[in-house]
Amino acid sequence: VFSKIFSHEALESYLPKIQLVIKDTLRAWSSNPESINVYHEAQKLTFRMAIRVLLGFRIPDEELNRLFEVYQQFVENVFSLPVDLPFSGYRRGIRARETLQKGLEKAIQEKLQNTQGKDYADALDILIESGKEHGKELTMQELKDGTLELIFAAYATTASASTSLIMQLLKHPQVLEKLREELRSKGILHNGCICEGSLRLDNINSLQYLDCVIKEVLRLFTPISGGYRTVLQTFELDGFQIPKGWSVMYSIRDTHDTAPVFKDVDIFDPDRFGQGRSEDKDGRFHYLPFGGGVRTCLGKHLAKLFLKALAIELASTSRFELATRTFPKITLVPVVHPVDGLKVKFFGLDSNQNEILTGTDAMLGATV
Repeated sequence: VFSKIFSHEALESYLPKIQLVIKDTLRAWSSNPESINVYHEAQKLTFRMAIRVLLGFRIPDEELNRLFEVYQQFVENVFSLPVDLPFSGYRRGIRARETLQKGLEKAIQEKLQNTQGKDYADALDILIESGKEHGKELTMQELKDGTLELIFAAYATTASASTSLIMQLLKHPQVLEKLREELRSKGILHNGCICEGSLRLDNINSLQYLDCVIKEVLRLFTPISGGYRTVLQTFELDGFQIPKGWSVMYSIRDTHDTAPVFKDVDIFDPDRFGQGRSEDKDGRFHYLPFGGGVRTCLGKHLAKLFLKALAIELASTSRFELATRTFPKITLVPVVHPVDGLKVKFFGLDSNQNEILTGTDAMLGATV
């Protein structure tokens, strides 16, 4: 089922909707006279993308914001110790999950009743149809669980990577300019605006430098530190025998830091993935931001597409600058993110790469 949800055809149909959500969000960021907390806003953005694009829910903004707050409570407490006391994080997490499931049930029911104006098959449509193909109508509980799983998969890690992307573009303006050059050379960016109809999936996948930038963000700032696996067959590693049946944890971050194929591992250098160097090509498990083996992350293509679409919009339609004197430190728990969330001031650009005045700025300008 999930292979259908994240197939090439499905991604092609999601792309225009993803672009609309990103454009709308960047417009809001740029119209804010104050700096924004990028990590918090990126969480809102990826939650909105999951709800509106992946699941096709038509939820009003006010209700969407309420659901987002409840979802954050759920995520913050999902890894709490299972101590069922009245004021424990575990109890708060359970309550948030119940509230969330009620909201999702309402959205699912409305979606099932209202199929008018549908111009693409979203992930929930595919989930429902797949159940029918196998002669099994999914229950409401199964639909709610599947929906929650899809939101969880699309949310935290993508918000982390989006924040890391923005921070690296701020730190390395030459990378941002090189991205713009590639967009111009491919006929996507012209006179400071994205050419209509130019952002198709094949076009985006042909942008080699953009791909290098996203790969380097995910190498240096892998959102998740590692994963767990069960040993299927006894093996030996560095003289130690690991018995069949044991649970083992592999570290993505340590692998990226110590893999011999990567030169100057602490430096942000997208060109390491370019044709001349291709540092990710030697060995199967040196580069694994989405895990490895048969249980690699199923949503990796959607995550990369979202990050690429965001990078294109940032390079094409926004100017942004750090709102603090220095870049914040990074914390690794529960996912990689800046300790202060990354405070950034965004400015909109018109088609000639000039700043667009916000309403307040325009009024102030008129009175001077």
